[in-house]
Amino acid sequence: SKLIRVAYGSVRDVVVDLRKDEPTYSQHYAIDLSSENNKILLIPRGFAHGFICKSETVIFSYKCDSYYSKSHETGINPLDRNLGIDWSVDKKDMILSEKDRNAPLWGEHKPY
Repeated sequence: SKLIRVAYGSVRDVVVDLRKDEPTYSQHYAIDLSSENNKILLIPRGFAHGFICKSETVIFSYKCDSYYSKSHETGINPLDRNLGIDWSVDKKDMILSEKDRNAPLWGEHKPY
């Protein structure tokens, strides 16, 4: 699990349910987090998490329930049309990391 907030700047934050046996499987939730609205987001285990910066500079604050483990890291391509995520930014203006560009599509990801 993660508890996140934006200490400076603004992001669109998205979580996707990876829990196959739940009725909300594959559904996503998007929220704008900023240092102005002071909203926080709790992301339970079993959910994918991604974000896009909406300001030039962003400072995130993460509280995690476990230590980082590279061997458990996975991803889903954030632009996969099957997910239908509105990132609130035009695709031509996005700068994707190599990791995100090469992430598997929905259905090809590691199951939770």
